[in-house]
Amino acid sequence: MASSPILARLSPTASSRLLVLAEAVVKAGETARVSLRRRTSREMLAKAPRDYQTEIDVAVERIIVDEMTKAFPDYAIQGEEAVGNRTAGPDTPIIYIDPIDGTTNYAWGVPHFGMTIAIAERGRLVAGVVYDAMQDELFSAERGGGAYLNGERIRCADVGDIENVLIGAGLPIPGQVKAVAEEIYFDAIKRLMANTAGVRRLGSAALSIAYVACGRLDGFFEDGLSIHDFGASALMVEEAGGIVTRFSGAEVDGRGDILAASQALHPWLKEGFRIKA
Repeated sequence: MASSPILARLSPTASSRLLVLAEAVVKAGETARVSLRRRTSREMLAKAPRDYQTEIDVAVERIIVDEMTKAFPDYAIQGEEAVGNRTAGPDTPIIYIDPIDGTTNYAWGVPHFGMTIAIAERGRLVAGVVYDAMQDELFSAERGGGAYLNGERIRCADVGDIENVLIGAGLPIPGQVKAVAEEIYFDAIKRLMANTAGVRRLGSAALSIAYVACGRLDGFFEDGLSIHDFGASALMVEEAGGIVTRFSGAEVDGRGDILAASQALHPWLKEGFRIKA
């Protein structure tokens, strides 16, 4: 493997493929970092109600796509902004890109957002990176190789004392919750408020799930997500010893609902989504 300063921020056994993802996301992160500022509504494109795109979403995705195209000319590419999407055969690896996860934060000048790249083979996530450009924190994982933050192995917290856990949760816009009735979702949040050390809505699902992997959060849930948002960091949670499922506990199937938590906490969080008689 070619020498690179990024190597020291990955697993000692990191593949050349993971290195390419890491170098691309750090390169793209510089563009996002230096361009952070409050934007007006005239400077943003509303792709849907309360779903924004800035010119930096597009610019960052272009940087990543160019790097992926050079390194993996035969892979399929699925970017959230569709800058350079392309399809391939059913057995071809797919690269998923979210150039700025937390665009609302970014568009308002809030310095908390992530950029993420994941690779899936035959429907299974095998490698991924999440980068916080403002904190210069590089999260990475490969299936079977563990999860890392800036070169240090990370693991989910092993805390089962409900009063001493901190949970991340999405606060949905109208129509975002589809996996369960809205009242069940909001009851699950109220349950957290009544029983845990606190609830946090940070504004980037990718970073929040990565925070579960490194123990900064004990769990996280949200509906309405895509594999672009959660793919890389969900792999990190699993490689850090945690559990990622749908609200029901079923295997994640891309329908949008994600429940990521430590093994100690996951059963209790899942219980909060049971339909009450």
